[in-house]
Amino acid sequence: MTSPSPVLRPYRPGDREALFDICVRTGHEGGDARHLYPDPGLLPNIFAAPYAVLEPELAFVVEDGGRAVGYILGTADTASFVDRYRAEWLPGLAERYPAPVREPATPAEEMTALMHDPERMILPELADYPAHLHIDLLPTHQRSGHGRRLMETFLAALADQNVKAVHLGMLTTNTRARAFYDRVGFHEIAVPDAGPVTYLGHSIQ
Repeated sequence: MTSPSPVLRPYRPGDREALFDICVRTGHEGGDARHLYPDPGLLPNIFAAPYAVLEPELAFVVEDGGRAVGYILGTADTASFVDRYRAEWLPGLAERYPAPVREPATPAEEMTALMHDPERMILPELADYPAHLHIDLLPTHQRSGHGRRLMETFLAALADQNVKAVHLGMLTTNTRARAFYDRVGFHEIAVPDAGPVTYLGHSIQ
């Protein structure tokens, strides 16, 4: 008897633990980031959980064996998301992750600084791409078509909201991710002084 095939479905609150696990295990150039961030909640509380909570209609997972093994999530409007993140999400994290009072000296401190600066997501060069997204799949489920299916589902959901274009930011060194984004139709957006990040955009028909 063969095992059921993985299924793509909307995110559910019960997926939270798996969401956090996926985010951490793909958080270092697509690989495991647990050695860099002692607190396993740090990355997910920046790059995954706020989207699932604030815009659940744009959160989807691939489930295999009763557990999520990959996800895509994001926002239809980055500026509005930044406002809600600061007003509704960040206050709940302030005690666990106090705002930095010095220059970051470790990867965890760098991420905490990002957590407290959601306005970093608003760049003039991205104004024509108001939505943005994050997508992650466990290595065991990469290169199997799940990423493309997640992306197609997310773009269709944005189209239903009459969103015209979406962007994402990725570490330039993550060449495997860049190859995937190229295959699914993203193009580079020129952003001066972007540091280690490359921004990509996709129009939505």
